[in-house]
Amino acid sequence: MVGRKQETQELNNIYSSGKAELVAIYGRRRVGKTYLVDETFKNRITFRHAGLSPVEEGTKEGNTLKKQLEHFYFSLQLQGMPKSHRPQTWLEAFFMLEQLLQSKDNGERQVVFLDELPWLDTPGSGFITAFEGFWNTWACHRSTIMVVVCGSANSWILDKLIDNHGGLYNRVTHELKLEPFTLSECKEFFKYNNLVISDYDIVQSYMIFGGIPFYLGYFERGLSLAQNVDKLLFLSNAKLKDEYNRLFESGFKNPEIMKSIVNLLSQLNAGFTRKEIVEKLKITDSGHLSKYLKALIASDFVIEYVPFGLGKRETHYKLIDSFCKFWLKFVNEKENLDSAFWQPNVTSNQINSWRGFAFENVCFNHIKQIKNALGISGVITTHSAWSKRPDETGEKGSQIDLLISRNDNVVNMCEMKFYSEEFCVNKDYHETLIKRQSLLSTMIPKKSVVHGTLITTYGLTYNEYSGDFINTITMEDLFKD
Repeated sequence: MVGRKQETQELNNIYSSGKAELVAIYGRRRVGKTYLVDETFKNRITFRHAGLSPVEEGTKEGNTLKKQLEHFYFSLQLQGMPKSHRPQTWLEAFFMLEQLLQSKDNGERQVVFLDELPWLDTPGSGFITAFEGFWNTWACHRSTIMVVVCGSANSWILDKLIDNHGGLYNRVTHELKLEPFTLSECKEFFKYNNLVISDYDIVQSYMIFGGIPFYLGYFERGLSLAQNVDKLLFLSNAKLKDEYNRLFESGFKNPEIMKSIVNLLSQLNAGFTRKEIVEKLKITDSGHLSKYLKALIASDFVIEYVPFGLGKRETHYKLIDSFCKFWLKFVNEKENLDSAFWQPNVTSNQINSWRGFAFENVCFNHIKQIKNALGISGVITTHSAWSKRPDETGEKGSQIDLLISRNDNVVNMCEMKFYSEEFCVNKDYHETLIKRQSLLSTMIPKKSVVHGTLITTYGLTYNEYSGDFINTITMEDLFKD
């Protein structure tokens, strides 16, 4: 298995704990949760079941519970339960599971894997009450039982299990959030699948697919990156042409409002404040919006941050999911997916401009690697974007891609440049940097200093202006663990 070394070790340690365990694994859809459990506990799973997807045309609300229970009954039968009547409630279904596990108990660890758990909790089904009874009355008292639950509806996992204030309060013994691959793990993944691809193109693949192994697994040997992008997203039979809608329909109860928020956030790289979201979408500023934003953050689609020098009231919500950003910018605009788009336009001004903004997003997702390259992995820091909009006096606005404010009295003013060769600072850009640094210097404590920092692909060309950057971080640094 590529990557996931820490997660695999943690799961194996829990397996060997000698006590009852309830493990909740969550993360963005397609990030590899099921694969992680399958590979870690290969041939060691006593019982497994996956909920039925709520995305099914023609399904009526009234028969959803019946179908879920019927499917659970079939799983019980396939894994050793004698033929019986079908359960009518979740309480009865979990009682049957208890009976099955007792019949298989030989004193060794029993792993129960319930995948896509949120899908089982259909309206009015009583699922949570039954699961509480299963765990609190029976499973938690058996030292051999290890229950592993997964789900892509991260807000459900957090609200109903991890942060539950009812019968499951503080019952989850371990929680594990599975993150997308880093650039290093993407490189390892491509190598494992015998795909020959340069680091430069791996970064571009990250700009599009965001380190999601499910998407990268569709790459075909012998095709260039551009050919693979067309095959997966732009041709008439593209494998991922419906993926954007599926992400929201399978992961959220209110997919349309979620998509409207994401669509808005995609329009500005720095994101928007809550007030701006309310105004632009013409929605009510209520607890429902808080839940929507929390769910998007939990699913790794969005981050919240306070721009440098501002207060919490100016908290911004920024879209960081590369796949969503790419789909909304390029795929959503195409009326017909019937011909190659990426290959004939790969050197166009439109795509070159996009690469610059997309590289910023790659860097935002590799702050750990950037800190390591700066030698400040142990320093407490905060990071954010910063922008100053034009004012009424006619003063021009300004923007800094990434600021890293450090507890050792340094602020790294980071500029991100995605180039196919070394980056060269010319006179105009030099003057822009001086203005930005001068403006920033008026906003930081007197005890602090500003370090110009360049994050780019192949480094910096030495000339009379190269001294503007005290630190230069290259693509090679971003690929380090």
